[in-house]
Amino acid sequence: MDIFWKSHDPTSGSWTRQYRQAIFYNSEQQKKDAVETRDRLVSEANARIFTAIEPYSGFYLAEDYHQKHSLRSYPEILEEFMAMFPDLKSLINSTTVTRVNGYLGGNGSCDSLKKEIESFGLSRKAKETLNSAVCGRKASMSCPMP
Repeated sequence: MDIFWKSHDPTSGSWTRQYRQAIFYNSEQQKKDAVETRDRLVSEANARIFTAIEPYSGFYLAEDYHQKHSLRSYPEILEEFMAMFPDLKSLINSTTVTRVNGYLGGNGSCDSLKKEIESFGLSRKAKETLNSAVCGRKASMSCPMP
């Protein structure tokens, strides 16, 4: 939950329903966790929180142009993955592509990237771009996950 709350500005309302921030829960425990962390944030920020907390009612895959959003900012890396995974479904479902998208989105450390970058199947140039993007950013921006 902490990662979720730090990944967006919950005090800013969404301009459309399509782009709103929300937590969808499957159980009463998940709802309780979401409400507790939201309430803690309200008291810390002393501000209104716009992030909705709602029961899960189904999942809809985002449009193609929304898939792997962070990776799309690095077309040279995306092109290599598109060559490896020529159809969109396999690209979206690839664990490797998802991990790289996560790194580029600020999740994961430079140290963890260095441990697995060789397993991604990227060219030297793409690995340099990825390494520079992840290891060149300020440490405070990276997610504390392994």
